[in-house]
Amino acid sequence: MRILITNDDGIHAPGLGVLETIARGLSDDVVVVAPETDQSGVSHSLSLNDPLRLRQISPNRFAVKGTPTDCVIMGIKHILRETRPDLVLSGVNRGQNVAEDVTYSGTIAAAMEGTLLGVPSIALSQAYSRGDHESIRWDCAETHGARVVQRLIEAGIPPGIVMNVNFPAVAPDEVAGLAVCVQGQRNQAMLDVDRRVDGRGNPYYWLAFARGRVVPAEGTDLHALADGKVAITPLRLDLTDLPNLTRLAEALDG
Repeated sequence: MRILITNDDGIHAPGLGVLETIARGLSDDVVVVAPETDQSGVSHSLSLNDPLRLRQISPNRFAVKGTPTDCVIMGIKHILRETRPDLVLSGVNRGQNVAEDVTYSGTIAAAMEGTLLGVPSIALSQAYSRGDHESIRWDCAETHGARVVQRLIEAGIPPGIVMNVNFPAVAPDEVAGLAVCVQGQRNQAMLDVDRRVDGRGNPYYWLAFARGRVVPAEGTDLHALADGKVAITPLRLDLTDLPNLTRLAEALDG
């Protein structure tokens, strides 16, 4: 099995090293194509107005000056053009990708691009406790990652579906199991704009989230992580809302 791996945190991110370990637990044929720099939050963007610069770091390891989506396209359509991968793995992201994160995440977008190009794809992310950026439990994803990916492969990944996997912020032996769940929803009222002033008196801004207690709904990815479980959510590329499609067709008929 040939595995293409990528991420959105960049070629030097520790999570990419964790993903390499996971991938090599499944196959000896692993190719890395990742962004030259951190591309977190770029979602499914493409570099249409700038050239893509490709740098080979070592055998089967490449850096692209572009987005995660660019990396997957370069991997499948250029580097592995004659020998397409059997699986795309994206991550392991520094921080969870659940709820509304799904629409912003470059990690998930890379897996979406793999799916669009006809390759089964899985996005993997490692949650961490709020404000604890320095003590991420990478060992949780590293310990359980290969087994989770293998089970998803055995269960089958249908065309047009991206598997979104999030590991809880706990030690490997504290994982409470797997949970197949729906995408959760946060309170977006907590999103805010933080205005500051630089040394010359000019204003600048940071996007920020207010602190607050959120009780996640049962059956969601947020709830699974809070329970110490690995959250697995199948995401559809087809965003059509079928119930409203039918309702609108009836309402606008004629």
